[in-house]
Amino acid sequence: MTLAEFLILLLIAAVVGSLGQALAGYYLGGCFVSIVVGFAGAAIGVWLARTLNLPDLLVITVGGDRFPVIWSIIGAAIFALVVGQLTRRSRVA
Repeated sequence: MTLAEFLILLLIAAVVGSLGQALAGYYLGGCFVSIVVGFAGAAIGVWLARTLNLPDLLVITVGGDRFPVIWSIIGAAIFALVVGQLTRRSRVA
């Protein structure tokens, strides 16, 4: 994998992570956090799709690596929702 391919993958993960956070309604952090959420979402989404025997939707191939965009967005939303609920601060009365 070349540096350009790696940077493209990071950009795709950042966009997917941002979209997932927006769908979940939780903003976990900046650009680096969006990249982490995007990659975690890809792992969760691919696992979910394979477990349920669902087809790959909108797959982007970069340097031989497949990045399923739709499942990654769904996985990122699930991940952001879970992390957002676990780290939600309670209000002090």
